[in-house]
Amino acid sequence: MDYMTAIAANLQAVRTRIAAAERESGRTVANATPAVTLLAVSKTWPPTAIRAAHAAGQRAFAESYVQEGIDKQSSLHDIALAWHFIGPVQSNKTRVVAEHFDWVHSIEREKIAQRLSEQRRVDLSPLQVCLQINVSGEASKSGVSPRDAQLLASAVTKLPRLRLRGLMCIPEPTDDVVLQRRRFAQLRELLATLNGDLGLSMDTLSMGMSDDLEAAIAEGATIVRVGTAIFGARV
Repeated sequence: MDYMTAIAANLQAVRTRIAAAERESGRTVANATPAVTLLAVSKTWPPTAIRAAHAAGQRAFAESYVQEGIDKQSSLHDIALAWHFIGPVQSNKTRVVAEHFDWVHSIEREKIAQRLSEQRRVDLSPLQVCLQINVSGEASKSGVSPRDAQLLASAVTKLPRLRLRGLMCIPEPTDDVVLQRRRFAQLRELLATLNGDLGLSMDTLSMGMSDDLEAAIAEGATIVRVGTAIFGARV
């Protein structure tokens, strides 16, 4: 099986998993639950891999390293893609992120959000953003704590060139499905709390990856971020 055929087959397998998880959890069009968007995590993979996924119908891609993402966008300027940034945003990288990406999933500090808003060009639509929440409380993990999320959400909603869409998390890796669902439920419940307390209408839960997307969808994920299951294991 050649490279392009393998990626196409992998994409179809992931889409089948997503559809099965939606059915299993009762998330259908009939009950007006938002569809789950598949975000292909293309970090460390070359533009040829993205072209193969695009040829198989994938349109949204995620990068974690700024310069790598910018280089790929330049190489792929001839095809229409939606670019999501999912890595930590450094202060000296906010301008290029603001100018080149459609979404940022990893807002964890008000200072970074302010810089992104100030540096988003007025000829571009507002930058779609999510707050990254550290649901597992790991010291090594990025993200704002759930208890501090309301203060950050309130600040971000006031920034003119950003649109706060929802929350993102990367829980600790585990094969325990009960724990997986508990972490994702925390994010879902926090989004509902913030919407209620602040009068917001956030609609996005960016959670779930190759190994736990079923648990995430069961708990309300609207975006799943999948890399390995599409492109293969990274070397």
